[in-house]
Amino acid sequence: MNVDVTPLPGIGVRKDFALDNGRRVGVVTHRDGTIELIVSKAEDPDACLASLPLTAEEAGTLANLLGAPQLVAQLNEEHRELPGISTKTLPLKSGSPYDGHTLGDIDLRHRTGVSVVAVMRAGQVHPSPTPDFLFTGGDVLVVVGTADGLEEAARILKQG
Repeated sequence: MNVDVTPLPGIGVRKDFALDNGRRVGVVTHRDGTIELIVSKAEDPDACLASLPLTAEEAGTLANLLGAPQLVAQLNEEHRELPGISTKTLPLKSGSPYDGHTLGDIDLRHRTGVSVVAVMRAGQVHPSPTPDFLFTGGDVLVVVGTADGLEEAARILKQG
């Protein structure tokens, strides 16, 4: 899929792509750092049908919501011939006992048998995080393990 990047003099940059229905969806990143999610009219791709201002945290959360399911689906496909192994996303909410702690501090692999294979943060994938990877509220952990291990890992991330 092609993403068009359009400089908007005095405003910032527009990045968008065409949907099958002819509308365009994208993001305008303003020079002052503000972010807008935009949807164009089908009959006029330069005319905005809807605009939704987002904070950086909201944009990151939306990116995680959109990106994490695709990553999990890909990993599930790769693990489909391994019975008993599943991939799941687990949110690390602000205020979690592990917000501001490292992967090594949580020690999920030792405690549950679950491996953290990636972390989604603000729309970016951080693959194969090392034990010193520092978590922050809003991260989405992509984990692989047994159903029981995944359930226990989710409990640990919520309760400590």
